[in-house]
Amino acid sequence: MVAEELKQCMTFGSSPEGLSAIHRPGTAATLWERSPLSRFQNWIDALPPEQLPRARVILRSEAVCDALTEITRFCGTPEGPERNMLIEDASALALIFSDVMDCPYLQLRLDVVQTNACRKFHVDAVTARLICTYRGTGTQYGIFGDGSDPIEVMTVPTGSPVILRGTRWPEAPLSGLLHRSPPIAGTGETRLLLVLDPVEDPAQASEVAYLH
Repeated sequence: MVAEELKQCMTFGSSPEGLSAIHRPGTAATLWERSPLSRFQNWIDALPPEQLPRARVILRSEAVCDALTEITRFCGTPEGPERNMLIEDASALALIFSDVMDCPYLQLRLDVVQTNACRKFHVDAVTARLICTYRGTGTQYGIFGDGSDPIEVMTVPTGSPVILRGTRWPEAPLSGLLHRSPPIAGTGETRLLLVLDPVEDPAQASEVAYLH
């Protein structure tokens, strides 16, 4: 029953073009299934947490590449081909998401997480959000059931981008698909995730751009 409900509200694709399925009626989330290069994954998994890039900034999607170059330099992320891969991939996802949402401005977050953050299942108070976990356990999701957490919890693969509708998406009612950050407190795990939100009017945005 749960698997059937997921099929009805979530799509899975093997290419970036599949992310545009978020606009299909009844589609609460769409996932681009992909596997990171082992060379890149080994590099980012081995970085000390203090060298992982952290930032929150509002900018045009085409400016993301230059911004990430400065952010990684500021945070002490080691130079090399793997850092370039991270910058290029996140920049490409920003351009894709901007095109899917038809929104030139984005809020970009690079979060380094070492504790329980947003561990309760929820729907974000945005139109839609792209999340890609580059290091650590991916976002968890499931179908809301009878006033409690999902009975069956799935995990987005590390390196796979997912777009999730939020409460401000114009279609109603909500599908019942919930998500959360995996609880990792006490495990010693460090996660690095990219979060992209559309920003219609940067002048009216409530959060100021900053680097951690």
